[in-house]
Amino acid sequence: MKLNEIPRVKNIAKADFINNYVKPQKPVVVEGITEDWPAFKKWHLDYIKEVAGDKIVPLYDDRPVTHKDGFNEPHAEMEMREYVELLKSKPTNYRIFLYNIMKEVPVLQKDFKWPDIGLKLVKQLPMLFFGGENSKVFMHFDIDYSNILHFHFHGKKQCILFPPNQTKYLYKVPHSLISREDIDFDNPDYDKWPALRKAEGFIAHLKHGDMLYMPEGYWHYMKYETAGFSMSLRSLPKKPAHFFKAAYNVFVMRNFDNLMRKWKGQAWIDKKNERAITETHEALGIENG
Repeated sequence: MKLNEIPRVKNIAKADFINNYVKPQKPVVVEGITEDWPAFKKWHLDYIKEVAGDKIVPLYDDRPVTHKDGFNEPHAEMEMREYVELLKSKPTNYRIFLYNIMKEVPVLQKDFKWPDIGLKLVKQLPMLFFGGENSKVFMHFDIDYSNILHFHFHGKKQCILFPPNQTKYLYKVPHSLISREDIDFDNPDYDKWPALRKAEGFIAHLKHGDMLYMPEGYWHYMKYETAGFSMSLRSLPKKPAHFFKAAYNVFVMRNFDNLMRKWKGQAWIDKKNERAITETHEALGIENG
């Protein structure tokens, strides 16, 4: 895969952000944007344990999707204090995914500011994401095609992105938001996944306080290089085509896939995974091995 380093800028003016990145739909890492937030000094794992230690949190790992899994259904639960101690003590695959701080830990709202950089952000949906050292988030894109502002705290995180026009190379699983889960995007096997040789994307390494802008419908694969957590703020898609794709995903695709899982069981999942290979290779004229 050809991965270009995502540009980094120190703070950014609203006009520059919109004209140079949002309109052309290009990713960027903004440094320093959180330095005047209370969160910049406070948001470390011990602080999260202090303010949310008694919360029961949903946990996800990297097991393959099966027909028994509901949409975004967690694999385990534990108290936040127990989870933080786990993160601090050793590597773990357990992650927290889409944790709504407005609802679950409202005191954290006082620690961040809504950035004035030209996007109309959805105020009800600031989400937290936690991960242990070396835990990974499979390659996927967001169901609502939003513009994402992804702020990282405590530790380091690697992010690999692909724009929507690279979907044909990524072995997208039909009726889903993911690529084949058995692809190692850190070290892809090109003999098994030859289409990936053609994929052109971006890579960034985030540190405490960095913000990554992910444009509408961008694929993203995340790896926590150390234990840490991030917060995402989102703005609904501006492109009409993306807005209609988002509506289709939410109201049609997701419900159809859930129905087929209940009807066909694991055979539906297995068939989709097979089609990810055959349809990708047929479209690109690659002979299946």
